[in-house]
This record gives sequence, C-alpha cells and structure tokens, in this order.
Amino acid sequence: MTSQRQSALDRLTANAPFLARLADLNPGDVDSFLRAGTDAALAAVPAPRVGEDIMRLLRQWRGRMALLFALGDLSGEHDVATTTRLLSDFADRACDAALAAAFAERVPDEEPRGLAVIALGKLGSYELNYSSDIDPILIFDPDILPRRQRDDPTEAAVRIARRMTEILSARTGDGHVLRVDLRLRPHPEVTPIVLPVNAAISYYESEALAWEQAAFIRSRASAGDRMLGEQFLSAIQPFIWRRSLDFRQLKEIGAMSDRIRDHFAQGQAFGPGFDLKRGRGGIREIEFFAQVHQLIYGGRDPSLRVPATVDALAALAAAGRIEPEVAARLSGHYAVLRRVEHRLQMVEDQQTHSLPTQKAALDCVARLDGKADGAALLAAIEPAVIDVGACYDRLVAERAVTTGLPRDEDGLAAQLATAGFDPPDAALRTIAEWRSGKLRALRSPAALDALETMLPELVKALGAAPDPDATLTRFDKLVAGLPSAINFFHLLAAQPALARIATRILSLAPTLADALGTRVELIEGLIDQRAFDPPANKAQLLDEWAPALATLDYERLLDRVRDHVGERRFAYGVQLVAGATDPLVIACGYSDLAEAALAVLADATIAEFVAAHGRIADSELLVLALGRLGGRALTHASDLDLIYLFTGDHLAESDGARPLGATTYYNRLAQRVTAAMSVPTAAGKLYDVDTRLRPQGAQGPLVVTLDSFERYQREEAWTWEHMALLRARPVYGSDQARAEVERIIAELLVIPRDPAKLVADAAEMRSKIATHKPPQGALDIKGGPGGLVDLEFAMQVTQLASGQCHDPNIAAALACLKAAGLAPDGVSEAHGLLARMLVMLRLTAPDGEPPTAAARQLVASQCGEPGWPQLLAAHDAARQEIAEWWASIRSQQESEK
Repeated sequence: MTSQRQSALDRLTANAPFLARLADLNPGDVDSFLRAGTDAALAAVPAPRVGEDIMRLLRQWRGRMALLFALGDLSGEHDVATTTRLLSDFADRACDAALAAAFAERVPDEEPRGLAVIALGKLGSYELNYSSDIDPILIFDPDILPRRQRDDPTEAAVRIARRMTEILSARTGDGHVLRVDLRLRPHPEVTPIVLPVNAAISYYESEALAWEQAAFIRSRASAGDRMLGEQFLSAIQPFIWRRSLDFRQLKEIGAMSDRIRDHFAQGQAFGPGFDLKRGRGGIREIEFFAQVHQLIYGGRDPSLRVPATVDALAALAAAGRIEPEVAARLSGHYAVLRRVEHRLQMVEDQQTHSLPTQKAALDCVARLDGKADGAALLAAIEPAVIDVGACYDRLVAERAVTTGLPRDEDGLAAQLATAGFDPPDAALRTIAEWRSGKLRALRSPAALDALETMLPELVKALGAAPDPDATLTRFDKLVAGLPSAINFFHLLAAQPALARIATRILSLAPTLADALGTRVELIEGLIDQRAFDPPANKAQLLDEWAPALATLDYERLLDRVRDHVGERRFAYGVQLVAGATDPLVIACGYSDLAEAALAVLADATIAEFVAAHGRIADSELLVLALGRLGGRALTHASDLDLIYLFTGDHLAESDGARPLGATTYYNRLAQRVTAAMSVPTAAGKLYDVDTRLRPQGAQGPLVVTLDSFERYQREEAWTWEHMALLRARPVYGSDQARAEVERIIAELLVIPRDPAKLVADAAEMRSKIATHKPPQGALDIKGGPGGLVDLEFAMQVTQLASGQCHDPNIAAALACLKAAGLAPDGVSEAHGLLARMLVMLRLTAPDGEPPTAAARQLVASQCGEPGWPQLLAAHDAARQEIAEWWASIRSQQESEK
C-alpha cells in the first residue's frame, strides 16, 4: 500500500499542477497520507470554527481536503462512490460553516435557524464532482429566522444568504471554496436568492415544469436548518413523485431526452475532445436513463425514490423495471467515466468534462490515471461510451412514438435546409419547442408573436453561420435564460444587422456568447456605432462614467461599475470578432478599462472605510500593477496581478471612531478593495485579482509599507521578483506616491548584477515553470519552447544585465532593445504575432483548445495572415526566433562558466 501511495503522489506531482501546488503548501498532510493513509490524514484536518477568519481558513481547509481526496482516489484507497460521497460531505460542512459565519455576523447572539439549503444535482445525490458547482435552492421561514429588530424577514434572509454565497464563492488569494449557482430556483430573474418556504411550496405544487420535477429526484436538505428543509421536501413529494403521468408529461420527458442528444452530442465523435458528461454515451445519458425510469415508475413504487445514480439503477433492477445485467453494466461504466472526469478536473481545478484535444494534455490526464498515454486512456473508456450510447438508443427508441419530429405545416424544414441546416431535424425540434411556449421567455402570446415576426430573418442569420447547428444551440441557450424574449426579438426585427452580429458572436466567440447569455441586453449597446470606435483611455472612461456614478450608494456602485465594464469589454470583444480593430489596440483598451474600474472602486471603498475608521495622517494606499496589467496588454479574461503598498509610518493609527493601527488598517482596506474588484454581485463578475507577487508571496502580509517593499526588494528578493518588476507600473495613488515607487523600481532595476548568476537564476525558474505548468498543446502561446514566457525571460534577463529599456510594455521594451543592438531583428515581429494570437485565442478558444474551424480564419486575419495554415507557419517561425534568442542567452552563460 505504501508503494501505491507513493505512486499516487508521484503521478499527482508530475501531472496535476493544481494538486502539486497544494502538496507544496501542505507537506504535513502529504507525510500523514504516506504514513497512515487517506482516512487517518483526513481525520487529522480540523474544520474552521465560527469566529475565526472564515474566508481564509475555509479556503485553506478546502485545499487540504482537496489534496487528500485526490490522493485517496489516485491511490485506490477510495473508490469513485467514496470520493464523491466525501466531496459531498465536505460541501455540506462548508455550507454549514459559511452559513453559521453569516448568521454570526448578522445576529451574533442567535443560533442559526430558519434557513435551509436544499441540494439539487450531484450534491443532492452525494455524487459531487471533484471540481463542481453546487446548485442549491435556499428557503427560509420568516417566523423563526433570527434577525435584527427592524429587519424585514426577506431582506434579512437575503443578506445572510448573499454573505454565505460570498464566503463560499469569492475568489481570494487563497482561491475559493465552492462555486454556488442559485439559478435553479423558481423564476431566478425576478425572485430573491432565498425564498419563503410557503411561497416555494406553492410554486412547486402549481407552476413547476417537467425539468424541475426531474431535478428534485436528486434533492435533500444538505445544510442549515435541516428540519425546515425536510419539511419542505416532504410537502412537495406529490409534485416530485406523481402516481400517474399524463401524455403531456411523457412528451416533456421525451423532449428533455431529445435535447440531451441534439444539444450536446451532435457531431461528437469519440476521441480527443470528447465530452464525458454530455457526449453521446456519456455520464448524463446514464443519469437520465435512470431518472426517466424513476419519473415514470417512482410515483407508485417508493423503493425507486433514491437520489444516487448507481443506487437508482440497482433499485430499478430489483423492482424488475430494467434488466439486472444492464444495471450492472451502466453502474460500472458510470464509475469509469466519473473517475476519468475527476482526473480532468484535478489537473487545474477546472470544471471541465471534455478530454483534451492536444496529445500532450491528453497524455498528462492518462498518466495521472495510471495509464501509459492518451491512446491507452481512450481504449479503456471507449467500450463504456459505446455501451452507454447503445442503452440510451434503446431508451429513445422505446418512446419514439411520442417524440417524433414535429409536423412541418409551414414549410419550415425547407427554409432551414435552404438557409444551411443539413439535416434540419434538430433545428425543427428546437423551433417547435420555442413555439410550444415551454421556455419561460416564450410563454406569452406577445413573445410568440415576436418570435414569428423575426423567425424568417433569424433562420437566415443562423443558417449563414459557419456552424448553423452549434450556433442555434447557443442561441437557444441564450433565449432560455431570458425572463421574456419580447423585447429581444423586437430589437432583432428592427435591427437585422444585430441578428447577424449575434450569430457571428455565437459562432466564433464562446466567451462573448456566455456573456450575452448572462446579459442579453449587451447586444443593445451595439446599436450605437460608437461601440466600434477605438477603445477609450482611462481618463475618458472616468469622465464618461462620473455622472452616472456620482449619486450611488456603495452596493449600487459595485453593480454599476460591473455593468459599465461588462458593456465595454463585450464591445471590445465584438470589435475583435468583427475584425475591426488590431488585437493589440484592444489589449491596451482592456487595460485602461481595468485601471478605470480600479480607480472608481478603490476611491469608493476607501471612502466607506474612512467613514468607519478614519484616516491615517500623511499616509495613503498605493496599488502597483504587474504582469499584463502592468504592461497594458490584458486579454479578455486576464487576471489582475496587483501589489498593495502604503506610505507613511507603520506605527501610526487612524483617527476615526474605530481606530486601527496602520498595518491592520491597510490590510483590511486592501482586502476590501480586492473584494470590490473580484466578488460577484447581482451584476456579475469583474476581475480575478492575484496578489501572490507581493513580498514573501502568499505567506506574507497583503500590504506592506513602501519602505518595507524597498528594503525587501534590495535585500531579500529573488531574481525572478526583479524580473517581475520590469512590468510593474503604479496604477493607483497620488502623483507623489507614484513617483516615489517609480523611483524605487528604477533604482532597483539598474543595480549591477552578475550576468552568469542572473541567467542561471532565470533558467532555474523557467525550468520550474515548465515542470509545474507544462504547455497545453502546440497552441499554448505562452508556454512551451519559444512561447511568450520564453520571450519575457530572454527580454528581462537582457534588460537587467544591460540596465536598459525598462519599459513595462513588452513591445516598447523590445523596440528599445533592438535599437540598442541587444535583441535580434525579428523578435519584435515574433512578439507581435504571438501577442495577437493570444488575445484572439482567449476569445475564440477560451479553454485552451484549438479554435473551431469557423474561428480559425478570423484568428488568422486578425494576426495578419491570409489563412490558418499560413498563420501556423508564421507561428512556428516566431517561436523559432524566440527560442533561438533564449537559447543563445543560456548558451552564452554556459560558455562563460
């Protein structure tokens, strides 16, 4: 067993960067696992308690548990069922801890009660993924919920629920605990995030839809006031388990079945890129196979009312509803597919279900699973996928009589075929579902009239997309998320150009498609042709926003800034999709946008903080940007790398009603600025903020004095930290404070250095990066030989060795080095090509996989090449240019030893 544990650790370290980082942070847990095994190591990890720094400690606890869950899984000490049960138990405990902390902050003298967490989906069935959202419904009892004397019960419940969600979901320097998705509640576009229990019961008794009935098959009271949760679930049992299903309900079950195939499995061939969850023969088909039988027979047979998929299959076999052999096979396939799904998610803690398309990345997942390579992994899971698909085919065939293609009374099939849908069957089903009024957005006669008015032009626009069926799927998802489609369809009818833009977005840019699905009103901003003007600079943005923000309170300001940034970021992305603007110009625009948001939110946060704690004399907060923000080269989805500093005496104290010492004052203030920039609100997410480049890294204080920063950089900093300073730029603070930090950085960057040691240190760091974050395929523009990371290392070593060209913008620095004879002639052009590719691929292929065939021509054109083959050739030549420069620097150091 010891050898199995060591093997698990070795595979984890070599193939899962996320877990490798956790292992480095928690060596004691690794030692405990190796000595005593998973269960003993888990038992030694204490959960946080109320009253502690719950945000930080919950995230550290999650990291330790995630590491040990993975080791138990990889070593074989825990099977899939045990792992998913442990992950679910952890989620329950985390929700309880977050809810208790939220109650303690709001009503510190009361015990948490009157608010229940109802888990749906995989958490509801104790089958949580390794890296998964949770999908709860929150309910409260206004009669017993503790609240402040003047609080309205609903307002009090919403505040507690919002704080619980923030504690779990907010991404800090320590990561997050759980992503919480509350959109499965009734009418999420108009209802509060937590519902009065009687109103929820009334809804499920009278209005709920077929998919909601299916969702509650896997439900339980998982956290909070469990007695309240059990009472709620008991009250809606007749809704979940109906003794008889009428013809309409059977057709709705059939429609859900069809949508699984049509929306997710269409065109999915098994192999690299296969979606283990939604592909034909994937996990969802096993789950739905069980749920369909449960919906049909569970109303009369209570033995079938079990939430877990494998348990449900066994119960169905025992009741004679499916063959025992089929149940056994599907249960085995379920374990195989879930195990590999966990491996995918262990690599970088991403909620992904698709096998990588790149050979190197697929091999990495295979080795994590103990296989020789990607081919061996595919061979191991292909039989399961084939058999699941065959079982599901038989299920579909059994109910084909009620789920055939809709009648084509208006010649729609011919219109679809003419427009480009070949064959038109899936599109016919989707449009028939729209016309049926099943979607919330299309329930009213007015909405259906708007649809019919727009439908001919919409079919043409969708059919003209490079992949009509995929574009229709994304459009359907967009419509399904709307509270009403009336205005949306009227807008498209009045502005046909917007329909063409929308289909282009849905075809080519998944990032923008997701944004549009969340906020469909973003499309309205494109009516104004100024949306296609060159990006505004920071000063212009602040002038534009000022009138609308001047009178808002803090919470509304957070939402409005997110609205403004989302609109601009979307418009900039559309400019890229339209081929209207150079990607490097847009990258600069993204950066100015982030700076403007930081300026507004930092000012507002400081004002709020000063109201409570006063000011510290002759002192201020200063924000230093590094990385892409420092170099004014953000992509659509870049993190913000920030360092917080403060000026003045660290022994000083604030002058407010609740005074704080300077260090505590600025650390709390910086935490609030980070939250203002990163915590999701009702208006969505803004930016992820990474503060790990600060002195002492994640182990050091969040904020230090400017003097401490200078002392650390002069006396303790590693070479790579000075390399990072080459892209440092003060982005918040007074002119005087900015000038002072610029002076310090300038002096640090011209300190004489031993060239040989400089190169050796840089080469060692580059090797560590390559080990812990291997390139994800040939189109990993940053990683791999000759990528942007190699370029930055070569450039930064040259800058530090020569003491010249210390411009944080890479393009400007390279031009300076080239003029000084310190960089090869072709390296600036190589950087320009790769930088443009990075901006475009972040938009068109955000998961790191190659762009779709439809998007490749767009990427090539925006990078100045006539087609995709020419772009790949130019890409290879650019990498060769950069690799040779970096190799020459390293070889020069070797020759001088």
